[in-house]
Amino acid sequence: MKYMLLIHHGDAATPNDEEAWGQLSQDEQKRIYAEWQEIGQADGVQPGMRLAEPTTATTVRVENGETLTTDGPFVATKEALGGYLVFEADDLDAAIELAARIPSARLGGAIEVRPIVEW
Repeated sequence: MKYMLLIHHGDAATPNDEEAWGQLSQDEQKRIYAEWQEIGQADGVQPGMRLAEPTTATTVRVENGETLTTDGPFVATKEALGGYLVFEADDLDAAIELAARIPSARLGGAIEVRPIVEW
């Protein structure tokens, strides 16, 4: 089964946020990089892509045949999706175990684990 792990950074410091990232110790920064490297090399992991800041998003809806766009995400910025990866695992427990290793999960964010429906 393939699972998509949707990474919600929440309040977690990321290299994109230079001010918050700079408040982390060098050891913590190195730990986060090492954790990501381990995750990227784990069996069954297919890297996704890191997304640009939520403020760059455009939300699209169609109402009565008319395309409507709104600047920014539809969710609160701190809840916005920061990236994703795909993980092929034997079961949900294995996907949860990997999700718990993602630094954002322990630094104020959350990881949504969702099965992928293959057509």
